[in-house]
Amino acid sequence: MDGSHARPVSVVAGGTGGIGRAVAEFLDGQGHRVVVCGRSREKLQRLGIEQNWETRLVDAASPGSIQNALIEISERCGPISGIVNCIGSILLKPAHRTSRAEFEEVLRINLHSAFELVQAAGTCLREQGGSVVLMSTAAARIGIPNHEAIAAAKAGVEGLARSAAATYAGQGIRFNVVAPGLVRTELSRGLWESEAAAQMSQDMHPLGRLGEPEDVASLIAWLLDPGHTWITGQVIGIDGGLASLTQRQRRSATK
Repeated sequence: MDGSHARPVSVVAGGTGGIGRAVAEFLDGQGHRVVVCGRSREKLQRLGIEQNWETRLVDAASPGSIQNALIEISERCGPISGIVNCIGSILLKPAHRTSRAEFEEVLRINLHSAFELVQAAGTCLREQGGSVVLMSTAAARIGIPNHEAIAAAKAGVEGLARSAAATYAGQGIRFNVVAPGLVRTELSRGLWESEAAAQMSQDMHPLGRLGEPEDVASLIAWLLDPGHTWITGQVIGIDGGLASLTQRQRRSATK
């Protein structure tokens, strides 16, 4: 192995998206050896050229895909210390207008991919331990209209992480979840691209603004830091107060 193998090796699944890329940038800046995984060959090639990151083509919802990727990454880069799953989708429809196919697709992208990653981590990190971070949403904690499908999927992710944290604690594998509010990414563009939609969304967040990818990425990078080894089984909201503060509390606090 060369000297680069002494750096912590961190894998970002879904690293071509807004939050995933921001996570990779944070980790890279902190001296991690970053490997970005995704299912778009074109986007991965672009990141490899622009950022000089290592990349791996995977479909995290396909059985065995992420585990094979982690095995190959370990053989090439050395033991993996951190994994984050930034793979996700958004579907905003009431339940009665959501087709079975749409619901199953939301589950596949959000919950099944998380389960595949947990399975792979439970195998690939057993010897050295490590930190795994999954993604939820504030909508899994509070009722937000038209979020039934995504809220169900992400609530499943939270339960998955808590159980995995208990199962693999003896092997030193930590599982935590971050639950953002609305973050300005390409995926969520339809929710904030117009001035009226952006204002409505901002008004839902007591801190009065939408999140940026870097807001969420900084917390994920902190959880992946090998120096933070005594936190596991947690769901941490990073949502401008959306899931824990009411607008009434916000107004009264400013009087």
